[in-house]
Amino acid sequence: MTSCPVTGESSAHGTYDSPGRTGPGCPASGDGLVVLDPLVGDLAGEGALLRAAGPVAHVELPGGVRVRAVTRQAEARALLLDSRLVKDIRHWKAWSHGEIPRTWPLIGLADPGPSMLTFDGAEHRRLRTLAAQALTPRRVEALRPRVEAITAELLDALPGTADADGRVDLRAQFAAHLPMRVISELMGIEVADHPRLHRLYGKFFSSVTPADEVQAVIAELFGFFREVVREKQRTPGDDLTSALIEASENGDRLTEDEVLATLQVMIAAGHETTVSLVVSAVRALLTHPDQLALLRAGEVTWDDVIEETLRWDPPTTHVLIRCAAEDIEVGEDTIAQGEAVIISYGAMGRDEVQYGPTAGEFDLTRASKRHLSFGHGPHVCPGAPLSRLEARTALPALFDRYPALSLAVPPEDLRNKPAVTQNDLYALPLHLG
Repeated sequence: MTSCPVTGESSAHGTYDSPGRTGPGCPASGDGLVVLDPLVGDLAGEGALLRAAGPVAHVELPGGVRVRAVTRQAEARALLLDSRLVKDIRHWKAWSHGEIPRTWPLIGLADPGPSMLTFDGAEHRRLRTLAAQALTPRRVEALRPRVEAITAELLDALPGTADADGRVDLRAQFAAHLPMRVISELMGIEVADHPRLHRLYGKFFSSVTPADEVQAVIAELFGFFREVVREKQRTPGDDLTSALIEASENGDRLTEDEVLATLQVMIAAGHETTVSLVVSAVRALLTHPDQLALLRAGEVTWDDVIEETLRWDPPTTHVLIRCAAEDIEVGEDTIAQGEAVIISYGAMGRDEVQYGPTAGEFDLTRASKRHLSFGHGPHVCPGAPLSRLEARTALPALFDRYPALSLAVPPEDLRNKPAVTQNDLYALPLHLG
């Protein structure tokens, strides 16, 4: 256990070194720099440090990459609508000057390819319009019976996954399987490919993937999805990949690379977001029995659970990367032209300016649960309805089937995976009761 020389905060992970630069999660004494912990040892504490550092904090990402982090709701809402803050990574000076190596662990998130996530303006509208033809509200709603069936099947199987001490890992045996099966069926990906995708995405999102493996992981994912796309080009089916290939607007179609990038984004977002949402909601309810009692008494709803979880413990901690195309004034601060910006949803979910002095509490009766955890403005997550559908199906089914559900380890023993952009646990051991 080491202590930050500036704040007095302690950490069980990493070391704090001084002077001039600090270890994970500790702001430097000189410029207020917050160095994000690649091991994610204290997510809530790190969020508090980020908010304390200001609405647009100076942050160092794993690998020594420095950016600005938007940490508060009001500033985030304004900046996410500001046309001067762009997705075109060429506006990032460090990138255009060749200072960001291709072996940087987060390179795949910063430069994910030509999808609606990487463009603004007319090109963004074009890609989003074509992609929206595939992921329509009607198509999402049509998935409800299948989501219910997969949920029931996984819940039936849970007791058989218990270890010798009667513990079930809800993350591995339920939360991870449900969204992967749903999104894979939607995209036309075989169940046999799931273990490979779990392995690859684990390394893709990790902040500590060895430098010599980074490009190999990206290349393997690229090759896998390239084959999926080309197979659907040869033999189209009733799936989202085929719909993306066939989508047309006034004769315009997605290129193969655009289909490929969009498919990768949808699989990653459609899986990772729901895994974290389900796990975080279960953990929050089991560690707040008073709130669970309100739910069981009918005084709050499952929608309250989902939205409060999204605010208090959101699936995505930081979203990479936007760039300042020109100087942008934020209060008394300025994001300089050429600086990179990340949106710190994990920090801003507990913003006291937005939610008052109880912002740090999990409170299902909170009057306003309005949050930005699925984004805001043109780049709001198109997969949000599907994630909410899956959580709204999975959570009540789980607690109805196993009403005596309880944590099998002390809450402080639950550990986050080493992914600074994702809020994801290694495991969630439970007793089914």
